[in-house]
Amino acid sequence: MTAVINLPLILGWYTILMFINTLGITAAATAFIAIWFGHIAVRRIEFHAAKLWPFVLMFSLLGTALYLVTVYAANSHLQVMFGIVGTTFLWDGYELVRQQGRVAIGHAPANPANPRHKVLLAQPNSAATLYDLLDREPVGRMVSPEEAIALVAKKGKA
Repeated sequence: MTAVINLPLILGWYTILMFINTLGITAAATAFIAIWFGHIAVRRIEFHAAKLWPFVLMFSLLGTALYLVTVYAANSHLQVMFGIVGTTFLWDGYELVRQQGRVAIGHAPANPANPRHKVLLAQPNSAATLYDLLDREPVGRMVSPEEAIALVAKKGKA
């Protein structure tokens, strides 16, 4: 017969909690929040900003600065947090340029009040659209851009 050892009684709860590594939880939470922020920031900045280069430069400089802070941070949790946020900022600078391309091909809505988007919307064969083609109820199959616009307009009337 084997004896069952009750570890918390032998070591005590405080000692058990000292063995728990929370670095993974810190990394996961930081990544989730940083990616969420970056996604929203890229969409809003690209939609409203007349010029993107100041924001691309800002995200690039912030990301690089956070990488430098990561090297000198004394705590591993802070190193992970600064590294993840720095990477996200660098990626967001790149995504701003890519989002502009998505607007040009109609994969993201254009803002008629934005001078950059006015140029795209004025071109005769432009694929840019004012509609967010993903803001619709799913129909369970591929739809054409024209049908997607009809579905978005239908949702707006409901």
